[in-house]
Amino acid sequence: MADGLIVKSKIKDYAGDFNVAGDFADALSKKAEQMVKDACERAKANGRKTIMAKDI
Repeated sequence: MADGLIVKSKIKDYAGDFNVAGDFADALSKKAEQMVKDACERAKANGRKTIMAKDI
């Protein structure tokens, strides 16, 4: 996934001493994309065009 939402270097920084598999960032990005999509649907259902933390 070339245009993912997740920055691989930030994952490695956060993981500290743990190794990060090559497919982890792609899987995490897919999960984040679904969360954003779900938040957009919730905002729309509530008559808003702004997604908020409460939509997660």
